[in-house]
Amino acid sequence: MSRTLPRRYWLTGASNGIGAALAEEILKTGAHLAVSSRTVEPLKVLSQRYPGQVLVLAGDLTNSQTVREIGEQIAEDWGSLDTVILNAGTCEYVDAKQFDESIVEHVLRTNLLASSYCIDAALPMLRAGTAPHLVAMASTVTYLPLPKTEAYGASKTGLRNLLESLRIDLAPEGIELTVISPGFVETPLTGESDFSMPLSWPVEKAARHIFEKLKDRPLEIAFPAAFMGALWPLSKQPDQVKLEIGKPMVRSQPPVKDQP
Repeated sequence: MSRTLPRRYWLTGASNGIGAALAEEILKTGAHLAVSSRTVEPLKVLSQRYPGQVLVLAGDLTNSQTVREIGEQIAEDWGSLDTVILNAGTCEYVDAKQFDESIVEHVLRTNLLASSYCIDAALPMLRAGTAPHLVAMASTVTYLPLPKTEAYGASKTGLRNLLESLRIDLAPEGIELTVISPGFVETPLTGESDFSMPLSWPVEKAARHIFEKLKDRPLEIAFPAAFMGALWPLSKQPDQVKLEIGKPMVRSQPPVKDQP
């Protein structure tokens, strides 16, 4: 009689915020989880709390060679992956009065290029997995341009297009793809921002919602519902209307720089 193997996940950005809370949801099911982050200590603590379930693979995901080595390690230890959740990312805000192209480059490298490195490493293992599922974290900012989000919005819009195109190309292989588009979630990243976050969710609630919805493998998970109900109609307005919506949101002082 054959034994059903635990589902194997790879989760990036697992050291804090939504990633850390998602790791808990995954591990509570008895699944095996490979976790990646630049910060290794929280990953080690997770491994100690769930002995035998966690594969710690810390590293800077903006380095393609590092990601390649992480993928090789997963392949050596497990041989395949069933679900990959690309959650790692950063947010830095742009002050147009002192425009700095290095901010755009850094955010694009962290949110878009690093995700492409991870996809490159993960796809061969997903192809060898069971009911393979690729999941990635976009943002509701891709629906409507907002002040100061030039870098973040560009990175997440590019990521969304990458994922939605990839979904079409992977469909014949049976690899399903879900895009997650959170509204405001109370994480260490957003906690350093100087603006209010209407209808924000605690990180644990967001993680539970995401993990529950992933069971149905939807094309997209966007939340909170009340926030989306207001945002979606605005996103369908003409560009001139979007400009007028955005103008009153501009702040006299640039927000603080968020750290990943």
